[in-house]
Amino acid sequence: MANHPSSAKRARQSERRTARNNQVQSRVKNATTAFRDAVDKGDKAVAATTLETAAKQLRRAASKGVLHKRTASRRVSRMMRAANKAGI
Repeated sequence: MANHPSSAKRARQSERRTARNNQVQSRVKNATTAFRDAVDKGDKAVAATTLETAAKQLRRAASKGVLHKRTASRRVSRMMRAANKAGI
């Protein structure tokens, strides 16, 4: 437990940021999982739309500082390669 008002405030801010970051990470994971499932099933129409959604979520997470810029770029690149390999 924080002993000073300033450290108590920092703890509250940290909780809010952690909750926000968890939401963003969850959206990214759900989007990438949906894309992978669509590719595995061979559903090209769904895979194309989920690819756009997942790439958007990854780039947004990188812009918010939840993911590193290069990490997001690498993940988008891998999804694009998987889509091209599947013929999407």
